[in-house]
Amino acid sequence: MSHHGLLLVLSGPSGVGKGTLVSLLTETDKNVVVSVSATTRAPRAGEIHGKSYYFLSQEEFARMEGAGEFLEFSHHFGNGYGTPKQTVLNAMAEGKTVLLEIDVNGALAVKQAMPESVLIMIAPPDFKALKDRLTKRNTESAEVIANRISRAAFELSKTELYDYVVVNDNLTEALENIQAIILAEKSKTARSGETIKKIMEE
Repeated sequence: MSHHGLLLVLSGPSGVGKGTLVSLLTETDKNVVVSVSATTRAPRAGEIHGKSYYFLSQEEFARMEGAGEFLEFSHHFGNGYGTPKQTVLNAMAEGKTVLLEIDVNGALAVKQAMPESVLIMIAPPDFKALKDRLTKRNTESAEVIANRISRAAFELSKTELYDYVVVNDNLTEALENIQAIILAEKSKTARSGETIKKIMEE
C-alpha cells in the first residue's frame, strides 16, 4: 500500500457541526490529524503555539505569504490567517489523513494549489434546521444569525465545486459517510507509483 496520505478539506455553514465531526474523526482514527493554521493575532487564554495555532509576527506571516509557503491565506480585521504548506506535506508524507476546516474561498484555493485534495461540503438538512441550531446556541443576536444564514446560502451555492456533499442530519451517519469517503479516496490512490512497480515485479 502507498504511504502517501490524504488531504481532506471540510467546509460548511456556521452551526452545521463541522467542529464536532472533526473531533470525532480524530478520536475514531488516530491516522487522522488536523492541520494547524498560522495567524498573526495574539494568543487567547489557554491557546498553545503549534497546537492551537502557529502564532506569527506580521513580518514572518508576510514573508511566508510572499514566498508562497501557504496553501491558502486570508486577512480579517487586520490579522492574517493561513495554512502552512510544509506541515501539511510532512504529515501526508507520513501517510496521515490531514483535515482542514476552512471556508469556501480557502478550500478552493487549496484545491487549486493541490488538485489531489478532497473537498467535502458539510450541509444542513435544510435552512430551518440550521437556523434552529444557531438560535439554540443562545450566544448571538438575531442580526448575527441572519448574517450567518445569508453566508450559508453563499457557501452552499458553491457546492458543485466540491467533490462530496455530506448532509449532517444525523451525526453518526454523517461521520460514517466521511469515513467511507476517506476509505474510498485512499483506495483510489493506493495502487499508484511504487506500489504498482512492486506488483509488476512480483
